[in-house]
Amino acid sequence: MRDPASSETRLRTTFNIKVNGQPIAISTVGQAYQFLSSLNSEEWLEYKALHDQAMATLEAAADSAILTVQATDAVRTLFVNAKLL
Repeated sequence: MRDPASSETRLRTTFNIKVNGQPIAISTVGQAYQFLSSLNSEEWLEYKALHDQAMATLEAAADSAILTVQATDAVRTLFVNAKLL
């Protein structure tokens, strides 16, 4: 299993979000995985099921680039529900 945080596999889109007023661009599996794992679990508690699903699909996409569509969709769903997009 590859380390998902170091994966350079491209997502199907680039997510441009703002966190604490700072713009962040997320375009790879590794960037998304690092972002989602860098925040503590309490911050994602309201979206736990969506967060868990996004993390799982990012881990799978790190091993198989064919799963980037599912990973992108899971991250998008999480960001939309968390009002980051």
